Amino acid sequence: MQRVHHLIDRVAPSLLSVLILGETGVGKELLAETIHRRSPRAARPFLRLNCAALSETLIESELFGYERGAFTGAERHKAGLFEVADGGTLFLDEIGDLPMALQAKLLRVLQDRQVLRVGGLRAQPIDVRFVAATNRDLEAEVARGTFRQDLFFRLNGITLELPPLRERTDEIEGLARRFLAEASGRIGVPAPRLPAAILDLLRRYAWPGNIRELRNVMERAALLCDGPELAPAHLPME
Repeated sequence: MQRVHHLIDRVAPSLLSVLILGETGVGKELLAETIHRRSPRAARPFLRLNCAALSETLIESELFGYERGAFTGAERHKAGLFEVADGGTLFLDEIGDLPMALQAKLLRVLQDRQVLRVGGLRAQPIDVRFVAATNRDLEAEVARGTFRQDLFFRLNGITLELPPLRERTDEIEGLARRFLAEASGRIGVPAPRLPAAILDLLRRYAWPGNIRELRNVMERAALLCDGPELAPAHLPME
């Protein structure tokens, strides 16, 4: 992680596209936000799109926008994320799930720095920094023919690989205290203490869901704890 943060300090001020790799829940979106905050674009928008959460049609309209009458229901024009993020950073999460047809269109945007709305006739210039993330092996996807090699090279200005939480045990205590304090604050109670025995349990657990799982565990514990400190009974059985 020290190497990752050193690379962030070097990369953030540049215009280089960044590809973040790591298991689900390791904090790829948080890392993307950190890159944006440390860049000269920090005062401009940071927008995100989960490429695995929407259909191909919805992803295209979200990214590119559309003109009035471009399709049934398009009663007014809508700017896409490429335009709205102008001057800032666009985070494309789960980029490995982007359909092949949209991969070609994204490549064109990366090359030309222009975007054409769906149903539009005139391309708009954009100034956007791209950060993408995936839990897939994109080189293997390229070899299988499911991800464009030229897009991979365009996105991969530099790669940052986040190790899983089980390899970052020194971070567990700080993260657990932060998540516990946030969860307790939301329900309006003081944050309970984390005794040494609980911290030992947290460090020895494998965390297959990584940081996302740790956050969920701390939120559950905050709800169940009715005393001054956490006990094993406040944690899931595993």
